[in-house]
Amino acid sequence: MPQEIEKKFLTKNDDWRQLGSGKSYRQGYLSGERGNTVRVRIAGDEGFLTIKGAGDGESRLEFEYRIPLEEAREMLMKLCRKPLIEKTRYKVFHGGFTWEIDEFKGENAGLIFAEIELQYPGQKFDLPDWIGDEVTGDPRYYNASLVSRPYSSWK
Repeated sequence: MPQEIEKKFLTKNDDWRQLGSGKSYRQGYLSGERGNTVRVRIAGDEGFLTIKGAGDGESRLEFEYRIPLEEAREMLMKLCRKPLIEKTRYKVFHGGFTWEIDEFKGENAGLIFAEIELQYPGQKFDLPDWIGDEVTGDPRYYNASLVSRPYSSWK
């Protein structure tokens, strides 16, 4: 079964910016009950529908399907809860792994975190110098949570 195993960290500085390029993401959620989520995403010029199971920390089931771009746009505008998540995702390579750094916009502006996907739980990896505190498992940092409780409301 497809499984997502990832760890999430805050960034402590902007040193990562010179190491990778970014792509615009726009996403929304059709449902999010008991930790299960159904997400619609536009990444660059591609549409996706993603179903994620409830997690147990760093691991959870994930099924992702490419969908027509126009259908993704219509779902985002007409079916997804608001506000939509808008961010730029940067990919940075370090120590044999790809780090994905999300810089949020809109109601979540100011929030930046980095994720690393692993092949199995407990897999070892080196932390780049720009990585800060780990927030894996903290529900405030789930993208689905940022719809109902945006970062701008945390202060």
